[in-house]
Amino acid sequence: MIDPENMRELPDDFDIAPVRLTIDLQALADNWRDMAQRSGQARTAAVVKADAYGLGIEDCGTALYEAGARDFFVAVAQEGVTLRAYAPSARIFVLSGIWPGQERLFFENDLVPVLASEEQLAFWMSVVAEYGDYPCALQVDTGFNRLGLRLEDALALAGDVSRPASFSPVLVLSHLHSGDSPEAASNRTQLEAFRQVSAAFEGIDASLSASAGIFLGDDYHFDLTRPGIALYGGEAVDGSKPLRPVATAEARILQIREGREGETVSYGGTHRLLRPSRLAVASVGYADGYLRSLSGSGIPLRQQIASGAHGFVAGNRVPVVGRVTMDLTIFDVTDLPEGAVRVGDYVELFGSNVALDEIARAAGTIGYEMLTSLGLRYERRYLYAD
Repeated sequence: MIDPENMRELPDDFDIAPVRLTIDLQALADNWRDMAQRSGQARTAAVVKADAYGLGIEDCGTALYEAGARDFFVAVAQEGVTLRAYAPSARIFVLSGIWPGQERLFFENDLVPVLASEEQLAFWMSVVAEYGDYPCALQVDTGFNRLGLRLEDALALAGDVSRPASFSPVLVLSHLHSGDSPEAASNRTQLEAFRQVSAAFEGIDASLSASAGIFLGDDYHFDLTRPGIALYGGEAVDGSKPLRPVATAEARILQIREGREGETVSYGGTHRLLRPSRLAVASVGYADGYLRSLSGSGIPLRQQIASGAHGFVAGNRVPVVGRVTMDLTIFDVTDLPEGAVRVGDYVELFGSNVALDEIARAAGTIGYEMLTSLGLRYERRYLYAD
């Protein structure tokens, strides 16, 4: 029988994790301050939906609150309930609004529903008629054709003198559909439409811009901005330089194997070695959000995008070869000096050396999806703000 007391001390879980994720909360806080400065006279909220874009609403919410954020946006009520413990005096807006039966949840956790349809508006009117005045926000569609009242219906509501006095929105908001493309004419069209809304609801705060809209300038800032992806180190505007990277994902190398010229690599044999090669097999795959479309070959996307992703190890970029599988990905480390990479080393998947949006483009997607697709197997380490 093995005596546990005679066993050597176990290493830290992070140091031996198959996949691990470092979240720099100082960088997150600095990015929020940067966006607040860019927002000029407008207050700056923080969007922490989808578990703070996959990085952890508890720790990220705390860091943003301590940095000074006092307005937060979540997608669903349960996210707001979780956040409330970490942002005790913040206003927390729930973008999906409220459903019948959720009244107590909203009241007890001081959540602000964002009303986004005629049905939600009618239900909310009945709620405030029964319970009295309670804050809400009103979303108006200015051209997205997603959530929100139509412009004409919102303007009619603003001018309706018969609406209950207990209906008292604290915010009107809309969303740009092409804010990440500064040259898009639709940005100005939506801005002009939203100016009508803001004027109609005079005295009520207005919010149009998420991360991308903030970069469009003062005209788009109104009273409150809502940065999201920019806080987490992703590109807010197509092709722009992002703010500080926040997340670093790494995978442990399980094996380094020698491949002969002419042999194939991974499922389907879609990558054929053109030279004797050294291959590093890393413990990450699409179950970890390292998408199959990042494969070096063997998927339809490669007909449009010539090559797959790169990792970073021992000071060098190394390409993915063959198909990404559920739990494993293979990197070609042939060009690195002999002995530069060893079993147990970690290859950076994205972070300060491989930009989040670079790897997203290699996958045919965006940084948002890369972050929010992170799987459950990552051992996480948070670097706390000073």
